[in-house]
Amino acid sequence: MKVDSAYKFAPTPPAHQAAKPAESSGEQVKLSGAAQIKASGAPVDQGRIAEIKAAIAEGRFRINPEAIADSLIRTAQEMIDVQRRA
Repeated sequence: MKVDSAYKFAPTPPAHQAAKPAESSGEQVKLSGAAQIKASGAPVDQGRIAEIKAAIAEGRFRINPEAIADSLIRTAQEMIDVQRRA
């Protein structure tokens, strides 16, 4: 897959700005499953990460477009559901 080099990413705020706590509006925030795992400090399988990186580098990594599409649809549906509840 080729990445379009014309795309410009939004600049990342300096570390001193990112460290500032957000103003509280009194609303509660619910973390996604992935964010909860990251926030919990769950262990990361560095061996598996290295295995995937090697497979990508060697051209052995297989992409499952159906699984990606299903996940995108599921995530979009979750976002719609959250907005409807708000």
